[in-house]
Amino acid sequence: MDKNQELKELISELVKIQDEFYKRFKVKDIYTNSKFFEILIANSLNHQLIPGHSGSRDAKDKKGEYEYKHFKETSCNHTWTFNDFSDNTIKKLKEIEAVIFAHINDTGNNPIFDWYYYVPGKIISDYLTKTTIRIENTRKMINVSPNQIEKDMNIKKNFAPKNSSGVYTSYLNKIFSIIVKIERIVQTKNILTSNKIWEILLGIILNHNVISEQTQFDAKDNQGNLYEYKISKSYSFNFQDISDNVLNKFLKVKSIMMAVVDKDKLIITDIYEAEPRKVMKRLKDKLEEKRKNYESKGKKLRRLQISLSKGDLSLIGAVKVF
Repeated sequence: MDKNQELKELISELVKIQDEFYKRFKVKDIYTNSKFFEILIANSLNHQLIPGHSGSRDAKDKKGEYEYKHFKETSCNHTWTFNDFSDNTIKKLKEIEAVIFAHINDTGNNPIFDWYYYVPGKIISDYLTKTTIRIENTRKMINVSPNQIEKDMNIKKNFAPKNSSGVYTSYLNKIFSIIVKIERIVQTKNILTSNKIWEILLGIILNHNVISEQTQFDAKDNQGNLYEYKISKSYSFNFQDISDNVLNKFLKVKSIMMAVVDKDKLIITDIYEAEPRKVMKRLKDKLEEKRKNYESKGKKLRRLQISLSKGDLSLIGAVKVF
């Protein structure tokens, strides 16, 4: 069978599983934004997933609601991150049963949830309240390590139960079977991480080779040219941490490819190609506009984050290539 045809059929199977999952559990977009790893954790701990992404808790049981944090063994950062915390965010942690700080072993064929820390909401809330007083970074971001949990909070590691009869087990097994086949065809590992599956689909259309390793670049072509990929379900492409270091990496890529996707159907609907220098200039201009707007209101800009809209694509002369 032709490689692209086989991939098309495997993606179709993933869509069917996602549709069934939504009908039964009301949880959407299970292959991106790390939602898959939340399913893995919930299945092991006999938790029920809570529909939604950012802004909502991840799961619940009879005792209450839970927030999940995880890192993967192959990640360069072996800590759990709280992004963009505020006093209100930390205070609300007291209302939940616990935060599950999970470890995912992704060194084999299938990722495994193997151990975790169970930190009651009040304990992590009190700890972050004391710890964040000393934090000065502009993003208001804090990382929590296993050492901090064990020494500062006196909480021991738990090994995750192997739950072969979990409510999500059959779905996980089907997904694992399909993902292994896709990774074999495209020669790329860990495609359930972040937006990697979308990078794979984009790379197939553009005839690029997606880079499996966690590097600062997303893909390269047969001539060795590097590319930056941006994925959005609307025409709003997010660029985080617009520091000089991040912007300068764009000078090393041939193009920045921005794709609009349909997450329900697992298809790419539009692709735009933009020149890196024009993207950099527009990002800098918008960041300066944002900074002045904040200053006019007596606020300090904490996160160097900018989104490019469809109107911005016209301003930078992005070309629709698909």
